[in-house]
Amino acid sequence: MFTHQYQDGKARVGVLQTPHGNIDTPVFMPVATRGAIKGAVGFDELEKLGAQISLGNTYHLHLKPTSKLIQKMGGLHHWERWNKPILTDSGGFQVFSIQGKKITNNGVWFNSHINGDLFYLDAETSMQIQIELGSDILMAFDECPPNVPNFTAIEKAVNKTTAWAKRSIEYFEMQYPLHIPTTERPQLFGIIQGGSFPELRQKSLKEITALPFDGFAMGGLAVGEPPEEMYKVLDDIVEYMPKEKPRYLMGVGTPVDLLEAVERGIDMFDCVLPARNARHGSVFTENGVIKIKNAKFSDDTSVLDPNCKCEVCAEKKCTRSYIHHLLKVGEDLGKKYATIHNLFFYQELMKKARIAIREKRFAEFKHNFLLQYLSSVKK
Repeated sequence: MFTHQYQDGKARVGVLQTPHGNIDTPVFMPVATRGAIKGAVGFDELEKLGAQISLGNTYHLHLKPTSKLIQKMGGLHHWERWNKPILTDSGGFQVFSIQGKKITNNGVWFNSHINGDLFYLDAETSMQIQIELGSDILMAFDECPPNVPNFTAIEKAVNKTTAWAKRSIEYFEMQYPLHIPTTERPQLFGIIQGGSFPELRQKSLKEITALPFDGFAMGGLAVGEPPEEMYKVLDDIVEYMPKEKPRYLMGVGTPVDLLEAVERGIDMFDCVLPARNARHGSVFTENGVIKIKNAKFSDDTSVLDPNCKCEVCAEKKCTRSYIHHLLKVGEDLGKKYATIHNLFFYQELMKKARIAIREKRFAEFKHNFLLQYLSSVKK
């Protein structure tokens, strides 16, 4: 169940109820691809830094250790020791990124990137895997087309996505009738495709939102197109997505992208970017991104961000010099500290956005944040 509480322009604050707790939106979901946050950040630490929900990867968990084993272990929540909500993707994005796959009208044949074994994934299999994983929010199986200006190819993907969405609902309903409250069952989200073609986005929007999904996602964005192109798609589509249901922008993104999308009415986000960038030495601060591995930080005694209240900055008071050293010599502790800081930065950004929306000052908040974040010289 989603309750829309406050609105400032198109930006909105809501509460999404799940069997494992409520989620305040807008929200950023850290990605635990294979059952863990990269950078050796534990789920207890993830909770401490303010995360409300995490994301698991259906494709990777299906290949290893398998959803059957995770189900035997009590499901993802018990297995990971994470008692908050979990969203799992459908596996579609990963499968359609694989070279040599064979796409049919029914599903996709592909070879495992681990050992080359042949696997098959379709709407029903994706639903079965996600149900076995025990997630709170499941994604319908879709075709995520490459970012190419090919109308015919993307139209075919839209048609498959609609057909597979219907099959996903049918399979899901055999396990969880939709009349059961969402505090007592998982939720199922549909995915809107269509690339950057307005008419295909409108077609997918109409077909997917006509189905009884619990929420709706925008797929096929943040796949290489310029940010302005993504914003244009959001401008064209988001206001026509059902207002009474959550809106999820998949795989996004930078702090700028998040605020631009919140301003357009998006409620949910996920991205590997904050954790991945941290492992490579890019640290988010209110004054922009710093490249902590640069030589000038070798003797810098300040913390990563003096305004940050994360464990690394406010409690441990780790210096830039120390984290610079750890990352330069390849110590995992450096990756962990940078990841904790970046994930905290994202959680705080969404928390501040929620407060600003409630107080009817989101435009001012966004303007001031971007002015400081973008005007600083990238270090």
